[in-house]
Amino acid sequence: MCGMSQQPPHRSTAMTRRRLDASMSLLTNVMDHSLDDGYAQAAARKKAEGRSGLPRTLRSKLGLAAGLVLAALVVTVGAAQARVSAPVVAKEREELIDRIDDETSAADTLEREVDALRTDVSKRQNAALREPGGGQAQLVGILSGAAPVHGPGVRLVVDDAKEADQGDGGGPRESAGFSDTGRLRDRDMQRVVNGLWESGAEAIAINGQRLTALSAVRAAGDAILVDNKPLVPPYTVLAVGNGKQLSTRFQNSRDGQYLHVLQESFGIRTKISAESDVRLPAAPSVTVRTAEPKAGEGTS
Repeated sequence: MCGMSQQPPHRSTAMTRRRLDASMSLLTNVMDHSLDDGYAQAAARKKAEGRSGLPRTLRSKLGLAAGLVLAALVVTVGAAQARVSAPVVAKEREELIDRIDDETSAADTLEREVDALRTDVSKRQNAALREPGGGQAQLVGILSGAAPVHGPGVRLVVDDAKEADQGDGGGPRESAGFSDTGRLRDRDMQRVVNGLWESGAEAIAINGQRLTALSAVRAAGDAILVDNKPLVPPYTVLAVGNGKQLSTRFQNSRDGQYLHVLQESFGIRTKISAESDVRLPAAPSVTVRTAEPKAGEGTS
């Protein structure tokens, strides 16, 4: 027994070979048996009994045919209605476009008529002012803003800070509810305008918008409105008056110092210069609310 050589036990190939998908038995079962056994048995039973999914009797066949004919009829009627209604929809669309064009043309015509009436009213106002006052009509038109004006004055350009979303924190603007201290506000523009009036300005315009005694500087969100018209920075303020004197008085006034504080503390950018000739347009419309005859000029 000791002289006999021992050989390793022989293992059959069937015992050592494993299926490559042995670890995926659940997926393999699902793929090999896609139908439940109950479904398979029911199909086999129907096949053994000679039954199938199709109708066998004449009545069933006629019912199936009627159902198919009805479905085809519904589809055909729907397609026919869509084809018939398409021209109607297109016609209504064209009519709507024509109405919009007509109304737009009518609005343009009315706007031209309004402009013509404003021009006529302005001419009549000037004619009425010339009769009693003689040469004072031009002065009245300039002071009221009804006439364009030009002459020496100042040019003041005011703009938001370069980084308008950042502020130093604290200060009167922050305590007054301003979350953005680097942006010029309507109350700042009001102080600028009032300071120019007090310094001797005879006429003022902001970004080409002429100011009158009835003008209002307000805010709508972050925008500054002058007579309900939004302005876009930078804000160019033109004022007619004695240029150098007007510039010096404004910078030394309280409102000029206020603007200087905005520049130093919050980065508001300002630039003022005396000009030999600035031109201001007339106000778009001047409304006369009250009028009184001059004393001693009664009618006979």
